Amino acid sequence: MVRVRFAPSPTGYLHIGNARTALFNYLFARKNKGHFILRIEDTDTERSKKEYEIALIEDLKWMGLDWDEGPDIGGGFGPYRQMERLKIYRDVAEKLLKEGKAYRCYCSREEIEERNIKAGKNASAGYDNRCRTLTEKERGKYETEGRRPVLRFVVPEKDITVNDIIRGKVVFESKHLPDFVIMKSDGLPTFHFAVVVDDYLMKITHVIRGEDHLSNTPKHILLFEALDAPIPQFAHMSMTLGPDKTRLSKRHGATSVRAYREEGYLPDAFFNYISLLGWGTTESQDIFAKEELIEKFSLERCQKSSAVFDPEKLLWMNGYYIRKVSAERLLTLSLPFLKDAGLIKDTLSEEEKKYIEKSILLEQEKIKLLKDVPYHIGFFIKDPVYEEDAVNKYLGEEGKKVLSELFVVLERCDYWTVSSLEEKVRKFCEENNYKPSVVFHPLRVAMSGKTKGPGLFEMLEHLGKEKVISRLRRWI
Repeated sequence: MVRVRFAPSPTGYLHIGNARTALFNYLFARKNKGHFILRIEDTDTERSKKEYEIALIEDLKWMGLDWDEGPDIGGGFGPYRQMERLKIYRDVAEKLLKEGKAYRCYCSREEIEERNIKAGKNASAGYDNRCRTLTEKERGKYETEGRRPVLRFVVPEKDITVNDIIRGKVVFESKHLPDFVIMKSDGLPTFHFAVVVDDYLMKITHVIRGEDHLSNTPKHILLFEALDAPIPQFAHMSMTLGPDKTRLSKRHGATSVRAYREEGYLPDAFFNYISLLGWGTTESQDIFAKEELIEKFSLERCQKSSAVFDPEKLLWMNGYYIRKVSAERLLTLSLPFLKDAGLIKDTLSEEEKKYIEKSILLEQEKIKLLKDVPYHIGFFIKDPVYEEDAVNKYLGEEGKKVLSELFVVLERCDYWTVSSLEEKVRKFCEENNYKPSVVFHPLRVAMSGKTKGPGLFEMLEHLGKEKVISRLRRWI
């Protein structure tokens, strides 16, 4: 069975690049009827925070991802947090030590750098494997000095071949790879060691991750071999870049999933767009349902070239999804934004829901983000916030005169329907020799506070006679 994992570090909010890694692992697992595992790599004790782990899980669920094993639901290969697996790492490290595949190293960073300089190398050239051949006497001396050793892995002299599903065959020479640390002096595992032990014991069959990990893969393959463990298949995805083709960072705008949630993006749109970063079908299709993505996804279709995250295209796609969603669901998704804007209370009656749904329906074509919903429909629910430019342009003396004359007509209107209102207002224009724009613009601004919005007569009908008359009275 296919078993893949997404293993984030809870040191910040979920980055778009990491969200893409999670999504590709999820799609691959679901396509192959396999298991998708969530594992938390929290050994960076200074930066890891519980609040970030909670946020990671929330954001992944918001995207529409679910997992078969993880820290929140358990599973047969747990624990799923690395800090809960420390005994496992120490036991495996001790086994490698006994087998002569690892050794204790007492060198400080300063000593290693000093030796490199004396050897005519760059200070940061790497470890010179000095402690690999220490005598018992030398070890005893270091122990007496109170030095706390790290554990280093013995790198064998051989070429390491990575048969990557996306990148093909990549060969690394071990002569460029010094003996590396697998357990730190504080008893915590390094990333390289913990990830391999976890992948081995959790029976991971495919490791799908960013290409920045390709250079780490030789170390991982050597560790799998040292443990006599099956080596998973590797697939290294291209990097995610900003529109200027540099690594995606804050200078490009929001880079976390949380930020896009707070902006009011739909999870379906986000899921769809992220899936297109570095992957696509032969038909260059853009819009996919979740089930369709699962059906069509393949690692072989992933591109080697970098993926470019384009916020404008994501915004376009979000607008597309908003236009397609039902007004009922759009209201549900918009509730937090409407509450924050002070437009609704915690609970809504069925009548209030239907009224707000109709308000949304009238403006749905113009909405691109959920955070914009209060701006577009707020005037239906509460008195408008009048835009100064609109008032100055259309509600001066002439505008007020027109509205005071129209007030009489609308106050006497018995049938408050779109067709009846349009007939009355247009007849008013003809009888008073007004161009429609002279009447329509002041009327729209008096009702909504803005110069743009839904169809004028649809707006009047939905506001209802009481609100329309009240707002006209305000201006005359």
